[in-house]
Amino acid sequence: MKFDSTEQWKSKVKRVIISQEEIRARLKDAGAYIDSIYDGSPILLVSILKGAFVFMADLCREVTVPCEIEFMAAKSYFEGTQSSGHVEITMDLKHDISDYHVIIVEDIIDTGRTLNEILKILRVREPRSLRVITLLDKPDRRVVELNADLSLFTIPDYFVIGYGLDYGEFYRNLPYIAEFEE
Repeated sequence: MKFDSTEQWKSKVKRVIISQEEIRARLKDAGAYIDSIYDGSPILLVSILKGAFVFMADLCREVTVPCEIEFMAAKSYFEGTQSSGHVEITMDLKHDISDYHVIIVEDIIDTGRTLNEILKILRVREPRSLRVITLLDKPDRRVVELNADLSLFTIPDYFVIGYGLDYGEFYRNLPYIAEFEE
């Protein structure tokens, strides 16, 4: 998708559903949640690229226990607004995670297929513990049984953009979560 103007780009933002201020408040809660569980034990925050990078950057600044970060990349959307049903791991971890408490930092849990595949891969590597924190949870779309340990927001079945989430690689830079005008 290409845009002829900023106005055309902005026209696809149907409405803001979660403000920047709401996100900031819930980030503080998520940081406190992580701190309460891990009292100095080594943790590894794993961001699922590309969508979770903004969330990960802000979340790790709210955590006060020692932590490292790592990245994985997986895709299931392939330029559309509907999950393809096929999950492709395009970048794997470089770390041996067996000495870490691992927290997967996810942008959105939709069908659950992508995250379910990632969890299978990481469980085999025997981390000390494995948890999931997601910015957005869309339970109405779930096709696999999967729940995050912490969801910052639960949303209806909207296609959303902003705060790292995209449509055709655009809109990741919005400081809020918005419904996309299809």
